[in-house]
Amino acid sequence: QMQLVESGGGLVQPGGSLRLSCAASGFTFAGYAMSWYRQAPGKERELVAAITSAGGKTNYADSVKGRFTISRDNAKNTVYLQMNSLKPEDTAVYLCNAKNNWRSSWGQGTQVTVSS
Repeated sequence: QMQLVESGGGLVQPGGSLRLSCAASGFTFAGYAMSWYRQAPGKERELVAAITSAGGKTNYADSVKGRFTISRDNAKNTVYLQMNSLKPEDTAVYLCNAKNNWRSSWGQGTQVTVSS
């Protein structure tokens, strides 16, 4: 069965950095586009960044462009989200998603809190 496990979240001061990881298992990772979403309390889940199956194309929410970078290592079945210049408004649970034409799966999420 498809499994996604996020890690790397935590408490960081404004202006700091974190690197999130999402380890995949139970499916052919290289055949899936991967995305990071986030959900803050009382808000809808929003797309943060996405990367194609081969890693050739990425896209980002306007709010994180220039600060966040999504990447993947298909040999390690892992997708990453490097987050720099973090702001309090980046505080949320970050979830990764795997999707192809037939299936979609979510991880449980990792909490990111940006606060002084």
